[in-house]
Amino acid sequence: MQTTGFFIQHKTLYQLIINRLDGHSISCASYRRLIFDLVQKGIGGFIIFGGVKEEIKPFIKELQEMSEQRLFIASDIERGVGQQIEGATHFPCQMAMAAAINMELPEDIALYKAAITAISEESADIGINMPLTPVLDVNRNPSNPIICTRAFSGDHFAVALFGRIYIETMEAAGLISCAKHFPGHGDTETDSHIALPVIAKTEGQLGESDFVPFAEAIKAGVSSIMAAHIAIPAIDALPASLSKKILTDLLRNQLSFDGLILTDALNMDALKDIDDVAARSLNAGADILLHPANAEETARNLFECLSRGTLDEHSVAASYQRVLKAKQKILRPINPSVLLNPDSMEKHLTLSNRITEKSITLVTGGGKSPFIPEPSNTLLVEAGEAKFHGSSSLAQYFTNHMSLYEEAAKGNTGGITSGSRGVIRDISGLTLIVAIYTNISAWRGSSGIPQKEIDTIRALLSKSGQSAVISFGSPYLLSQFKEADFLIAAYEASRQASNAVLKCLKGQLKYEGRLPVELP
Repeated sequence: MQTTGFFIQHKTLYQLIINRLDGHSISCASYRRLIFDLVQKGIGGFIIFGGVKEEIKPFIKELQEMSEQRLFIASDIERGVGQQIEGATHFPCQMAMAAAINMELPEDIALYKAAITAISEESADIGINMPLTPVLDVNRNPSNPIICTRAFSGDHFAVALFGRIYIETMEAAGLISCAKHFPGHGDTETDSHIALPVIAKTEGQLGESDFVPFAEAIKAGVSSIMAAHIAIPAIDALPASLSKKILTDLLRNQLSFDGLILTDALNMDALKDIDDVAARSLNAGADILLHPANAEETARNLFECLSRGTLDEHSVAASYQRVLKAKQKILRPINPSVLLNPDSMEKHLTLSNRITEKSITLVTGGGKSPFIPEPSNTLLVEAGEAKFHGSSSLAQYFTNHMSLYEEAAKGNTGGITSGSRGVIRDISGLTLIVAIYTNISAWRGSSGIPQKEIDTIRALLSKSGQSAVISFGSPYLLSQFKEADFLIAAYEASRQASNAVLKCLKGQLKYEGRLPVELP
C-alpha cells in the first residue's frame, strides 16, 4: 500500500466512507462541529437526509471549501431533490415515470429527458454531486416491500431503456449517477433494512433478466453502482455486498465495470450478525462504504484489520485510486446556466405535474367508459396509511368520506360514519370510491395493507352501486379488488397524484398511463 504513517493511512481509509448528514440538524452547533471534525479527518463524503434548500446549499459549500479533497455529496433523490430537500421539486416515482412515458413517442422521450435534466440541475444547484439513482431493479415480486414502485417496470428491457436515458442525461450534467441495487433487488419479499433477503435464482436466470439493466448502464457510462444486501446462494453464501464472486468476478470482470462500487447503507439489519463488515466489503471489491452507523468506529476497525492483515492493502489502494479518479469529475465548477431561478423552479413543477397526470392508469373497466361520480352521491373510503387520510384532493371534493383507520379505532362495525350523513347503513345507492394509500419506505416491511382492510373494502364493494378502487402506491394491490367496476393505478401517495386522479374522475383528463408491471 502506497501510504506512509498512521495519519496518512487513516485519511486514506476515511476517503472510502460516506457518512450520514441530517439536514435538519445543521442549525445545531454541536452537530456542525461533529460534521466539521469528520471533514478534517478526511471523510470521503456525506449522504444527505432532509433539510431546507436555503440552509443546505450554503452548508455544503462551506464543507467543500474546508475539505482537502472534493467531497462526495450523495442523496437518495429517486423522486427528485424534493424527496429529501424542502424547497426543491418532487417528481413522480420511477414506476409512475414508466407509466407516463411511451418510449415509442419522441415527444414522450423528450419529456422524460427534460425531467431528468431538471433533477440534475436542482442537484447541481444545491451541491449534490452523487445522486443515488436510478433504481435498476426489475420488480418481479408483487409482495416486494422495498422496491415496488421505486422500479421502472417488471420488464428488464424497459428498465434498461429507462435507465440508460436517465444515466446518459445525468452524466452529461457532470454528476455521478448510481445504478442500484446490484445484482438485482426486484424479486424479494424481504426488506433488507430489516433482514437479509434470499433470492433463489441461478446466475443464468439472473443474467437473463436482473443483470440486463446493469449491463446496459455500464455501456451508458454509469459512474457508480450500488451493491445490494441480498443473498444469492447459487452464486455465493455471502451477501452480495460482501461477495468477491459477485462484486469482483461478476461485476468487475464479467460485466467489465471499472467505476465506483458502493455498498448499500451499512446500518441496515441485513448485515447485523456479521463481523468486520466494512473490511469484508472492501476485500470483496467495494470502493465506498455507505452510511455506516459510526464513521469513526468504522475507520478504526479498518485500520485494525489492516494491521492484522485481514484487510487487503491492494484492495484499499485500488479503491482509493478509484475514489480520486471519480472526484476529478466533480472538481469542475457548476456551469452558471444551471443555477436556478424562480422561473426555472416553476417550470420544473409544471413538468412534474404533467408527468404525474400522464401516469394515471385505468387498469380495468370491463370495457365500459369511466363514470363521472356525483360528489353528493359518492362515498369516498380511505384505506392504508392513515397520515394521508382526509388531506387529499378527493377528501376535499366528495361530500361523504370515511377512514377505515378511524373506524377501526372507534370499533365501529354497525355502519359507515360519513362526514355529512352521520352513520350510513345502506350504501347500495351510492357510488363508491376507494382510495388506498401505501408508501414504499425503509423499515416498513410491506408494500400492502392489512387483510382486515382488504376484507372491509371487498364487503363495501359488494353492497355499493358503481365503484372504483384507486391505488396511490403499489399497483399490485388492485388485484385484490376485481369486483370493482374500475381499477386505477396512481403509483404514489402524493398531492400531485391526488390532484391528477380527481381531474380524471371529473372527466377533465384522459387516463393516459400504461401499467408497467403485470398484476397477479
